[in-house]
Amino acid sequence: MRYCRSCVLPDTRPNLVIGKDGMCSACASHRGKAAVNWEGREALFRQLVARARSLKRPYDCLIPVSGGKDSTWQTLKCLEYGLRPLTYSYAPPLRTELGRSNLDNLIELGVDHIDYRVNPKIERAFLRRAFERFGNIGVPMHTAIFSVARILAHRFCIPMIVWGEDSAVEYGGSRDDGDDYVLNEAWLKKFGVGHGTGVEDWIDEELTREALFAFSGASDAELAENDTISVFLGYFFPWDPETTRSAAVGAGMRVREDGPRIGYWNYADLDDQLISVHHHLKWYKFGFTRLFDNLSVEIRNGRMTREQAIDIIRSTGDQTPHDDINAFCAFTGLSRGQFDQTAERFRNPAVWRKGVAGWHIPGFLIEDWAWA
Repeated sequence: MRYCRSCVLPDTRPNLVIGKDGMCSACASHRGKAAVNWEGREALFRQLVARARSLKRPYDCLIPVSGGKDSTWQTLKCLEYGLRPLTYSYAPPLRTELGRSNLDNLIELGVDHIDYRVNPKIERAFLRRAFERFGNIGVPMHTAIFSVARILAHRFCIPMIVWGEDSAVEYGGSRDDGDDYVLNEAWLKKFGVGHGTGVEDWIDEELTREALFAFSGASDAELAENDTISVFLGYFFPWDPETTRSAAVGAGMRVREDGPRIGYWNYADLDDQLISVHHHLKWYKFGFTRLFDNLSVEIRNGRMTREQAIDIIRSTGDQTPHDDINAFCAFTGLSRGQFDQTAERFRNPAVWRKGVAGWHIPGFLIEDWAWA
């Protein structure tokens, strides 16, 4: 494994590339923001807002939300620019009390809202299949988040879908489709956490095409019927989690008083218990955790040094979310032993080695890491 000389991410992170200079593509992309004409981009956003409002539809935009820092900021921004939003949530099966409270707070900002809950029997079956097939429980929830948004925008004739940051730009990928701020089918196929699968790849006797409707989405062509565009707000305004946190907390969002669910931030991953399990599986496959992601963002934004981040990783140690894993097992009908056995199938042999003391990662960032 090679680690970025600037942040703490390894080259095993999907879509991340470490250049000849030792810097990863995410850090290089972040440094490039200094040369961005943000006034010009904000002016472009105003043009998109004017276009959406001129169509005089019941709703000017659709905002996929959870109630967290980013979606609260997105909603505040759209209201600030005079848009009339419809917000919608994919309702996770293991939503937390804090998540529900923060979503209620977001709705109280003054928006209509749809809370879309997938049939739990279908979701349970889909979760198990995705976990067993890819070692990734994020496939159903991420697919649903994107798909339901496109379905609702199409059915309600909403001219604009407003997403948050573009992960392809913020976290080290690269766009090659020429659409700098658009979330389209090409983006979903490459970055949408579906492993390149579509609904037809999951159909069986239980997961029928009809049962998987919420995961089918609407095509680019269908969205074009109503002149609907799908955009990343992070293209038009500088994206920083501290900025979105400050705005959201100022608008009433609550954070976790007892520390982060997983990672470094106590103001992220608040709304459901599945997200921590999803991030935990990176450890087996890529040899890094959510903590590495969060700290790398802090480094890029000048709030800590790389050395300080390494010290935090060392002192934090293991962050296995045992309670959330057990909740996932209870929902899906798996035993903890079955979960651990399945996770082990995805331990990457290009990253991990097994010695007499157990599994370890040769050349790991922390030399004195406690390999439990």
